[in-house]
Amino acid sequence: MNSIILQQPGKIVFGENSIQGLSEDNLILTSERILFLIATPLLKTLQPICEKITLSGKKVVVMEYTFPGEPTFVQFDSLLKKSTNFHTDCVVGVGGGSVLDCAKLLAALTDSEQQLTEIVGIGFLNDRSSKLICIPTTSGTGSEMSPNAILLNEETAAKSGIISPYLVPDACYIDPLLTVSLPTHLTAETGMDALSHCIEAYTNKFAHPAVDTYALKGIELIANNLHKACVDGHDLEARAAMSLGSMYGGLCLGPVNTSAVHALSYGLGGKFHVPHGLANAILMPEVLRFNLSADPKRHAEVARALGVKLQGTDEEIAEAGIEKIIEISKACGIPQHLSYIGITENILSELADIAMNVTRLLKNNPREVSKEDAIEIYKKLL
Repeated sequence: MNSIILQQPGKIVFGENSIQGLSEDNLILTSERILFLIATPLLKTLQPICEKITLSGKKVVVMEYTFPGEPTFVQFDSLLKKSTNFHTDCVVGVGGGSVLDCAKLLAALTDSEQQLTEIVGIGFLNDRSSKLICIPTTSGTGSEMSPNAILLNEETAAKSGIISPYLVPDACYIDPLLTVSLPTHLTAETGMDALSHCIEAYTNKFAHPAVDTYALKGIELIANNLHKACVDGHDLEARAAMSLGSMYGGLCLGPVNTSAVHALSYGLGGKFHVPHGLANAILMPEVLRFNLSADPKRHAEVARALGVKLQGTDEEIAEAGIEKIIEISKACGIPQHLSYIGITENILSELADIAMNVTRLLKNNPREVSKEDAIEIYKKLL
């Protein structure tokens, strides 16, 4: 059995209304200057909690996160400039993956001598002086559980990953009630992103038994509940199951991470601003078909976790699993073709070039992906 490093928050609080305990968290009680980075739709929800912390004698600053889509280097720098004079000793991020990624980097770079450009890649961040609490409001990115933060580099039109154990939060609060107001299309897209985390971790070249359990359970929870959450956003049982499935997907990201689905989505997000979960949802079936021959047994086990009851060869069962993913995706209203989101054949080579540079993910893929392979995958999805 290969060695593995498991990195996760020191405290994970899960459950409906769990956010109400935030003001009594020891990380808050032992801090003096607390910076909240909050997505606009959650400002009113968090206001009573922020006021309670302020009344306890703490200094609290609330920064509103208003950027659409995935954050850029320039946008993050604007947040960092606003936070610098506050000299925070605790950062609390409340929102989707983009908000949490920025909160993680604010905790690391506020009052730091390092610059953002110096820490891009794996293991370049030297330290983090501020405490960090992450509170997800989507069931998708798993950022609250991972050592990763992703930003868009405007100069290269590609997404840059910052990976460091210092980006793992000290605590996270996963409250399914915070996801109830999430629009249907975001529920679908972030849910498919979480599903891809679990599937790519399980079929990964570096898959590990310590992570397999999380991955398979995450696949099962998401497959059984994503459509329910899309149909009825107030279905708390489905919302809780999706929150848990997303958490399991996040636990897979640090030790094993994703592979070709995410790598091939980078150009779609970076160059053409396609939402991350949507890009992954469209790409996943065709990438899994490409990978299937490398490990039919694992792909068949994914299919069983998705709920496939078919008896047959591993290849047949795995193919049925891919069709199950398409079925779930269609039922949730996700388009199945790149042409639907404006991608044309003449730009496939450029997309493939961007994907080929995402070596930190491609190295995990069970089957080697060439530029020609990437172009062919894109072409089949037009």
